Amino acid sequence: MCHRATLCTGAVSNENLINSSPLTKSATLRRALPNSPVSSLWVNEEKKMGSLDSDTTTTVGFFLSDKSAKVFVAGHRGLVGSAIHRKLVSLGFTNLLLRTHAELDLTRQSAVESFFAAEQPRYVIVAAAKVGGIHANSTFPADFIGVNLQIQTNVIDAALRCGSVRKLLFLGSSCIYPKLAPQPIPESALLSGPLEPTNEWYAVAKIAGIKMCQAYRLQHGLDAISAMPTNLYGPFDNFHPENSHVLPALIRRFHEAKVSGAKEVVVWGTGSPLREFLHVDDLADGVVFLMDRYSGLEHVNLGSGKEVSIKELAEMVKEVVGFQGELVWDATKPDGTPRKLMDSSKLARMGWEAKISLKDGLVNTYKWYVEHVAKQQQQ
Repeated sequence: MCHRATLCTGAVSNENLINSSPLTKSATLRRALPNSPVSSLWVNEEKKMGSLDSDTTTTVGFFLSDKSAKVFVAGHRGLVGSAIHRKLVSLGFTNLLLRTHAELDLTRQSAVESFFAAEQPRYVIVAAAKVGGIHANSTFPADFIGVNLQIQTNVIDAALRCGSVRKLLFLGSSCIYPKLAPQPIPESALLSGPLEPTNEWYAVAKIAGIKMCQAYRLQHGLDAISAMPTNLYGPFDNFHPENSHVLPALIRRFHEAKVSGAKEVVVWGTGSPLREFLHVDDLADGVVFLMDRYSGLEHVNLGSGKEVSIKELAEMVKEVVGFQGELVWDATKPDGTPRKLMDSSKLARMGWEAKISLKDGLVNTYKWYVEHVAKQQQQ
């Protein structure tokens, strides 16, 4: 016979615990597990919730005062991980644990467990992931769900087992939300409807990562939090001519048109859809803020809170690149989702906001593209 799991022999069911309020969770766990890390964790959260909104839990900063501690940044060479690496270095962190895929394959459980056992990191930031556009997701669905599940499961579980990790942050994506989510998209929209089919494999893996952090917090007391960034751009972005996202794709097309002397650049659609963008350096700043100031069960949206139409974006990229030709819109091609904006008010209530304007971010990104991508293509 299969019995429903309980936290403490018949004391409280997981179902009732998860569906209860944060303050009820605290009291229930203190009674059920008085001497466990779970109990003390929720006692602390109960104290903090007294003067804050029920969905916003801030902590007294300790991450920024612990700069000699070992910090493992998983995926430090990617768009996101490299920005976090730069931010931590600029802040004076002196003991960063960085491993390339060749040095540590995060899809191999034994290798990850050995790494954690040997290095004993105090903080973990999970920025490693298999990412790609619509074509890649539809062509390699098993890779996008399997590899991402392996990476996050191995890292989160090893973080618990090694016994040294004080805090872990898991990075997801705005694609976790339903295709027809309300706009702006609040954290509560998670699992409220069907996903966008073109990236559901990646989205399901990221949702599982959020839930794993919540489960390990509830059952084991691991201070694991999750952040969901909006559309990102910046240095180390993917500028591939076929597989890149809209902003890096526009940068590349306008640059190549300028170099070749083309008279026009044709962009699909009408340019009317609204999108939100966040520079990766702002993301890194937000990640550090959450590591230092947030400890809660619910994931947190991390966005700029500012919308721009694709038409405005294209005109801005055209100006930054210096293309003198004509911008032509092919209205026979689809526009895509009319609007996609994340509700980052929860993070704003904690005291964080993006600092880099879209124009400044584009100038920074184009400069990096010219120096690191375009220059290599010419060689």
